[in-house]
Amino acid sequence: MSMTAIDSDAARIRARIPYSPITDRPALRLPGDARVAVWVIVNVENWSPAAPQPRTVLPPPMGQPLLPDIPNWAWHEYGMRVGFWRFVEVLRQRGIKASFAVNGSALSLYEPACRAALEAGWDFMGHGYVQRPMHRLDDEAEAIRATIEAITAFTGKPPRGWESPGLTETMATLDLLQAAGIEYVCDWCLDDQPVTLQAAGGQIVSVPYTVEINDVVMSAVQNQPSDEIFRRGVDQFDRLYLDGEAAPRVMAITIHPYLTGAPHRIRYLEKLLDHILGHEKVVTWTGAEILDWYQDEQRRLGAAT
Repeated sequence: MSMTAIDSDAARIRARIPYSPITDRPALRLPGDARVAVWVIVNVENWSPAAPQPRTVLPPPMGQPLLPDIPNWAWHEYGMRVGFWRFVEVLRQRGIKASFAVNGSALSLYEPACRAALEAGWDFMGHGYVQRPMHRLDDEAEAIRATIEAITAFTGKPPRGWESPGLTETMATLDLLQAAGIEYVCDWCLDDQPVTLQAAGGQIVSVPYTVEINDVVMSAVQNQPSDEIFRRGVDQFDRLYLDGEAAPRVMAITIHPYLTGAPHRIRYLEKLLDHILGHEKVVTWTGAEILDWYQDEQRRLGAAT
C-alpha cells in the first residue's frame, strides 16, 4: 500500500471520531450522581476442533503445528462445559446481568449455555458468525447479516451491540454494522466514556470496552498470575471511581469461560466484583443500558444548549 493510500485511510479513520479531551466535554450525569458504570462482557465463541486455534495454552510439539489440535481446542471446550456455568452463578448471586458477546454459530453449538444467558436476562451482542478476524472473511456483510439473524431468531430481537472477533475491523466494518442496524460497538477502545462514531450512513456509538481488564490479554497473552484480574481490576476501578467524581466513567470487565472460568481464577473475579459492589455511587449495567443512558444524556445536553 502506498503512503498516499495509507494517509487517506488514516484520515478516514480519524474523521470517524474527531479528537476530544475528556476534560473539555459537556458534563454527563449518571443516575444518583453515580461515578462509574460497570459492565461485564462474557464472550462465547465457536472454535473449530479441526482448524488452527485462535488461542493456545500448549505450544506445538517440536515447534510443528499439528491438526487437529485437540489439546488447545479442549482447553477452550472446558470453558463451555464447566467454566461458563461458574459465570452464570457468580453473576446471578450478585444481581449482575452480563453483556453476552456470542458468535452467531455458537448459538446452536452451545444452545444450553446460550439459553441460560437468555433466561438470565443478559444482553446479546454480535461477535461475528465464527471466531475469525473480519479481514479474513469472504463476505463481511454476509457474516454480519447471518450473526444478526441468528441472534434475532434465538432471542426474539436483534442485537443492538457488536464486538468484532479480536476487535478487528476493516475500513468497511463500521459502515456495514451501522447499515445493518447495530447501534453500538466495542472495537474502539479509546475512551472512558461513550463517544459517537461517524459511519457512512449515520452515527454509531462506541461503548467503552477494554484490552486491559480483559482475560485474553492478562491470562492468554501476558501469562499473568491467576489473581491478575483482581489486582489490576481493583486498581482500574479505584482510579475510575476517583476520576468519576468530576465526570462519570465506564469500566468494562471482559471474561471468557476457558480463562476466568478456570477453578484457579474464578475466585478473583468474585473478589473484584465484591470490591466494586462494596462502593456506593456505582451502577452495573449492560452495554445496551449504557447506550440508552448516553443517548438520553446527549438529548438532555442538546436541549440545554
